Amino acid sequence: MLHVAVVGSGPSGCYTAQSLVQLDNDVCVDVLDRLPCPYGLVRYGVAPDHEKIKSLQNNLRTVLEHERVRFLGGVRIGPDGVPGARLRELYHAVVYCVGAATDRHLGIPGEELPGSWSATEFVSWYSGHPDFPEHERNGAPDHDGFVAGASSAVVIGVGNVAVDVTRMLARGATELSPTDIPQGALTALTASRVTDIDMVGRRGPSQARFTTKELRELGSLPDTEVTVDPRELELDPAYADPSGLPAPQRRNVEVLRGWAASPPRGTRHRIRLRFFLRPVELLAEAGRVGAVRFERTVPDGRGGVTGTGRYEDIAAQLVLRSVGYRGVPLEGLPFDAASGTVPHLAGRVLREGAVSPGEYVAGWIKRGPTGVIGTNRPCAKETVMSLLEDAAALAGRELPGDPLTALRADGVEPVEWPGWQSIERAEAQLGASLGRGVVKLPDWQSLMNAVHGGAR
Repeated sequence: MLHVAVVGSGPSGCYTAQSLVQLDNDVCVDVLDRLPCPYGLVRYGVAPDHEKIKSLQNNLRTVLEHERVRFLGGVRIGPDGVPGARLRELYHAVVYCVGAATDRHLGIPGEELPGSWSATEFVSWYSGHPDFPEHERNGAPDHDGFVAGASSAVVIGVGNVAVDVTRMLARGATELSPTDIPQGALTALTASRVTDIDMVGRRGPSQARFTTKELRELGSLPDTEVTVDPRELELDPAYADPSGLPAPQRRNVEVLRGWAASPPRGTRHRIRLRFFLRPVELLAEAGRVGAVRFERTVPDGRGGVTGTGRYEDIAAQLVLRSVGYRGVPLEGLPFDAASGTVPHLAGRVLREGAVSPGEYVAGWIKRGPTGVIGTNRPCAKETVMSLLEDAAALAGRELPGDPLTALRADGVEPVEWPGWQSIERAEAQLGASLGRGVVKLPDWQSLMNAVHGGAR
């Protein structure tokens, strides 16, 4: 029997485990995660109001409940947990599916002002990620620090995450109460005075990274109007004649064209999509961010943009940057800092150009932060095919016994599947006590209380 450790229980990890047990009846898989909860970005990255996408958890659950798959949560891998070398001793093979754990910075003056956050932090807050309190800064002692005192917000970026955070800022209690959003975030967003939201990109509409489905959602928000300045759209050569664009970009342009022609409606929330503006500085007001200074850009004829030396300030007491993610180095593994990925050959980890036996990668740490959730399926299968090609050589190494027994002997106490089910019950009970459906437990203490039967 081949024993494989999959590090990470998000889509890439679950699809890896699924392919392994489907393609080989002599494989057992332990799916390890440093959180006590499975599903990765499906639980902690998909917006609460995207319930159809979040229902993918039901498919991932089927994988983790397979008779030859074990979920082992609360297991840290690295210097502050189980060393990677120890993991290799306990398993014939290890597949790292850890995603891209950090966000990109703008690198401009004022970025660290109070009121300036990454979209990653904002998403972690409204998704109830237990790590979020550890990352509070800007003098914000509680979760209300995001929206308290803000009437206008700027979202820097024009991808799907930027659309998500923009949409969440415009949502009200009626739409959010039925979701699993933590009660603290729901209370803060319900009380929010943010009415004006600018979503800003440095390039043109034909180069925006959002999908048309996500974009159209903005136009269906209650008591919200979306506006686009036709003069900014016309700076994009592909706007006048989008026929040469790929279908997704062409559809985006068509949606934007419709909004540009729509008259104002006098709604409570106003979302403005801005293009060809590059952030150059966050401006302070009363000790916190008060505006963002942008430089007007124009197409450079080579797919990029160039600055014009003309500037515009957009008022904002809340700034969320959404300009991409990056992988981070993993203890004991090689790392390509330029791409933010682990060097590999069809999923096999490469050390100084040579295959490292028994070490594999899948997901964003393998290919970079690209694609949608479904992209992880073929990515995982490629890695699994490589691993199974190596299986005969890998299985020849004798293991010290059941990896779970060895981990416990090392002082590690994983949260197994019944522990996760205890968390699910506690979240259902919390929701019922609040007159809602399932409500997430947003911090480590309450999660572990639930695991150990201490939830109230």
